[in-house]
Amino acid sequence: MNTSRPIIEAHKLVKAYGLKPVLRGLDLSVERGTFLALLGANGSGKSTFLRLVTGLTRPNGGQLTIGGWAIPQEAGAVRSQIGLVSHKPLVYDNLTARENLLFFGRLYNLPADTLRERVDAMLKQVGLFRHAETLPRAYSRGMLQRLSIARALLHEPDILLMDEPYTGLDQGASGVLDTLLADAHGGGRTVIMVTHDIARAADLAQRVVIISRGVIGYDRSTDGLSGSQLVVDYRETTGEHA
Repeated sequence: MNTSRPIIEAHKLVKAYGLKPVLRGLDLSVERGTFLALLGANGSGKSTFLRLVTGLTRPNGGQLTIGGWAIPQEAGAVRSQIGLVSHKPLVYDNLTARENLLFFGRLYNLPADTLRERVDAMLKQVGLFRHAETLPRAYSRGMLQRLSIARALLHEPDILLMDEPYTGLDQGASGVLDTLLADAHGGGRTVIMVTHDIARAADLAQRVVIISRGVIGYDRSTDGLSGSQLVVDYRETTGEHA
């Protein structure tokens, strides 16, 4: 990847589903190593933007580049640099936690001679090493999210995309996820988190962007920004109750 320019650049990005426009000329630039929280009303295009970044869907217009590579035309060149965590675990219930990570490690073409060592290290990092031989169907919601993060970070991607990762988590599991995200960002990764948790966005992220009516309606650093102020800003930007 080209490290001399923003890691993600969107210019006049347009996406519609049938006759329904979602993104209406969105412009967004994200510097390498940034922790960005992406907010907006339901249907505003937050998750759609993540799908465009991963190359899972194609824009109807505009330009999108990841590390200088054009998306979706050159998506294959950057997929290995992206890790995705969503509110769905995206793991196999009939494989143990360790077997899941070994399987995904082979998909990522990680070196066979170091794969098991890497898997064990990730299981320890997310606190699941003692449960490595357990099937995910026996996991709590919080444990499933930790396994999802281990899967997403296994190949050491430059970019970590989080789509509503706190959905269904209790307070304890949310705290564990806070720590894992802070560690990922502290390791130099670019993190983009889609969330409805405004207070957490203000606490964790360096920068907050609100999508409104298909474009960027709000974009500022979280320096000096409280959760209560962000709630007010969110309401004014979107016109809805936070």
